[in-house]
Amino acid sequence: MKLNQATDVSLQRFRSLATLTLAAVYFLILVGASVRASGAGMGCPDWPTCFGQWIPPTHESQLPADYQQTYAKLGYAETRFNVVKTWTEYLNRLLGVSIGVLIFLSAIVSLPLRRLNASIPKASVAAFLMVGFQGWLGSRVVSSNLQPGMITLHMLMALAIVATLLYALAQSRRSMMAAQPVTAIDPRFEKWLYIVLAMTVLQVVMGTQVREMTDYIKESQGEAMRASWIEAMPWFFYVHRSFSALVLLSNIWLARLLVNSLGWMHVITRLTFSMIAVIGLSVLSGATLGHLGMPALVQPAHLLAATLLFGLQFLIWMSYRHARDSHKQLTTRRKARLPDPGHIAAAV
Repeated sequence: MKLNQATDVSLQRFRSLATLTLAAVYFLILVGASVRASGAGMGCPDWPTCFGQWIPPTHESQLPADYQQTYAKLGYAETRFNVVKTWTEYLNRLLGVSIGVLIFLSAIVSLPLRRLNASIPKASVAAFLMVGFQGWLGSRVVSSNLQPGMITLHMLMALAIVATLLYALAQSRRSMMAAQPVTAIDPRFEKWLYIVLAMTVLQVVMGTQVREMTDYIKESQGEAMRASWIEAMPWFFYVHRSFSALVLLSNIWLARLLVNSLGWMHVITRLTFSMIAVIGLSVLSGATLGHLGMPALVQPAHLLAATLLFGLQFLIWMSYRHARDSHKQLTTRRKARLPDPGHIAAAV
């Protein structure tokens, strides 16, 4: 009994910390997108220091008189100290370090669960190692002077960290999903779930390409021409915009299958409706970007919606698998306890 109580306490502690860490990672994604949209991405032209200092200056007079020439030689010809942009980027970095600490603590807290489910500490430790790699990627983003390809890779790595943390969290919730029966689920659900997942991946890939194209257009036309950026967009921008309606309708159909088979209160049904709300935010923010001249403040919301959608779909997939597998294991055990019909006939 004491062992079970200790395990329950360890599980609850890990779930709480992992949930907090995930929320912090999503907040960092939002902040990072805001930094980029506001043009503060090069507020600190070096890494890990900022203008050669661990704590950046608050005024240009605190820098050497020839600092612009120094950074121009390093490839940053446009470097000019701006206290708002510098401290915005610096605080973004501090937040990244704080999340690294949270992920490290999650890995430590997961270690007592290795006998219960070795996947939990493995995924948690992997997430911590991935954060280290992400930090290195961040330094490459700065050294590349915000090259679009490096920014995209940095973003994809953030999604990989989210997926790894979600995997660990979902593994810690296996017992909870075992109590959520899926025997009555519509047989078409699994096929549609994979279709929706594939559509989301395709939509995210197209969105990444649109974001890179936005950077190129911004570089060629300048920030002052933001309202006309849409006119310079290639064909896949319009495919990406129209495809969002298809993604929304497909997820509504998925929710309909769940409501009709599992009811409104099932965990998977509620997660699916949360996903639809996020898609609605994504469509609304995307429409705002497309029809109102790409306002900078809306770009972070659009990116956050895309990452939330990815995370929710991944969690739905994991939750469904755990509930389905738990039911299969229970059915197998029950069959194993039944007497062999052949033996009964022989006895008669």
